[in-house]
Amino acid sequence: MAQRFALMIAPADAADDRADFRDTFTPMDVTAPALSVGELSTQRGDGVFESIGVVDGHANEVEAHVQRLAHSARLCDLPAPNLAQWRQAIEVVAAQAPAGEAVVKLILSRGVEHGPAPTAWATVAAAPDFRAVRRNGITVVTLDRGYDLGAGERAPWLLLGAKTLSYAVNMAALREARRRGADDAIFVTRDGYVLEAPTASLIIRAGGDFLTPAPAGGILHGTTQLSVFEYLESHGRTTRYETLTASDLTKADAAWLVSSIRLAAPITAVDGAPLASDPDLTAELNTFLLSPR
Repeated sequence: MAQRFALMIAPADAADDRADFRDTFTPMDVTAPALSVGELSTQRGDGVFESIGVVDGHANEVEAHVQRLAHSARLCDLPAPNLAQWRQAIEVVAAQAPAGEAVVKLILSRGVEHGPAPTAWATVAAAPDFRAVRRNGITVVTLDRGYDLGAGERAPWLLLGAKTLSYAVNMAALREARRRGADDAIFVTRDGYVLEAPTASLIIRAGGDFLTPAPAGGILHGTTQLSVFEYLESHGRTTRYETLTASDLTKADAAWLVSSIRLAAPITAVDGAPLASDPDLTAELNTFLLSPR
């Protein structure tokens, strides 16, 4: 995605209660250098980020994203972000979004080693065209995540519940999925429990109920999954968090991967075995996810 606009942010203290943070924002030429060679986000992936869907200049799920940014920062021992500052930065950057679908990215890095403050910035770019994927669906393979379901609680230093910049494993999983002839992957624990996709949350429908893996064991709590559950509940459907096995996925009545930019993508096959889909509900969910909220 070619960046359209970038804003460097001088992080304010979390207790700063000013009404306007514009003097902490510096617009940047997206083609010009902006980071030090000592920047730890690029050297070590030492930082956190969020990707926010934007439709015709309106950023969706802003509060869920800034709250998750704060959660990730806390897990990574980064200074607490000033959420009012980040909300205003999102507003400024989203105003520069192209018409149609776009994506705002928020990045909070530890900065330069032994430096005085973290490094922070926000960007906006046109989003990829996912209309065909939303309509036609995706195939997935299950991949061993390499740990059991209790690893996140037993070893919090693994940062399994934080949205960190260290995405090498996630990208490697997507490449492996494509080597196996699939579009995406779903991580499974060593003891057979379903987690999430490298860049999306999983929702399945089973017996009329809509289920997603419980946000424990290192699962990132999905902002789009939360929105979908709120929508389904408002229309009288039952949702809940469950500890799901790989067989729950393959036996599902329907399943989706949901994320802020791709939105709701129906899963049409798991490990080569066809899976039923619901085109009407998929279209309904994506209409909702494309609306301001």
